[in-house]
Amino acid sequence: MRIVFMGTPESAVPSVRRLIDDGHEIVAVWTQPDKPAGRGKKLHGSSVKQFALERDLTIHQPQKIKNDEAKELFASHNADVAVVVAYGKILPQEFLDAPRHGCLNVHFSLLPKYRGAAPVNWAVVNGEGQTGVTTMRIVQELDAGPILLQRATKVEPDETAPVLLGRLAEIGADLISETISNLDQIEPKPQIDSEATFAPILKREDGLIDWSMDAFAIERRVRGFQPWPTAHTTFRSHRLIIWAAAPEWIEQLQFAPGQIIEANRDRVVVACGDGTALRLLEVQPQDSRRMSARDFLNGTQLYAGAKFGEGLR
Repeated sequence: MRIVFMGTPESAVPSVRRLIDDGHEIVAVWTQPDKPAGRGKKLHGSSVKQFALERDLTIHQPQKIKNDEAKELFASHNADVAVVVAYGKILPQEFLDAPRHGCLNVHFSLLPKYRGAAPVNWAVVNGEGQTGVTTMRIVQELDAGPILLQRATKVEPDETAPVLLGRLAEIGADLISETISNLDQIEPKPQIDSEATFAPILKREDGLIDWSMDAFAIERRVRGFQPWPTAHTTFRSHRLIIWAAAPEWIEQLQFAPGQIIEANRDRVVVACGDGTALRLLEVQPQDSRRMSARDFLNGTQLYAGAKFGEGLR
């Protein structure tokens, strides 16, 4: 098939690679414009762009896609189908109508659950035991198109959002391959809108730790809000990111949420809500590197009774 591929992050690369391996013709790759990154703020292309450059594919990176120029360019590809994996923009109707078989999306959840921009993160944060990948036909309403195929997978208890996304990306590559191969035989199934849940785009404030929550919920945020906005708190008015942690039960409740219960050797334990505590395993102080709890203790004066979360900013 003649395919236009639309995607941006690393999680989209397995799908375009698989389509090429399957023998399809990628007539064009659409990806987001280069963005400044790093201390020098130099422009960097997306992971999909880097892959496309390596394969000598035609690349388009329009700033806007709702103008006549973009719509005419998209139609000019004369594609059989467009495959969209985390492209980053909502497609106008003219895009949806242009390919012979329409536009297909690889979405990293079991729709209609977790429609929206961050399904993998919210699945981890909410403690889902299972998630998966859906291929669907794209319609104007966000992630509401008819379902083509789905594949479920277990969410491991210690899995971070980036690790889970990496697994789902590979599952998605298999699923879009199967979808394209059987496109004429698959009967699309309408979603049940009343069963829909949403996974809104992440905001920086989502990662701010509320120590009155129980430690199990906070630990899921530690894993789910990676790589951004990260689960973070403050200590002595400086930001502290928590990269890895483990929940524990405590017998005594004399410590207020956010207070340090234990600070000894490699154990930094913080009181949380509902008789729970969070043991910090890996942290990153402001303007410093990621480090183990032991290294954090060695470089910082911590003591039982000191409190995280004060002087928020």
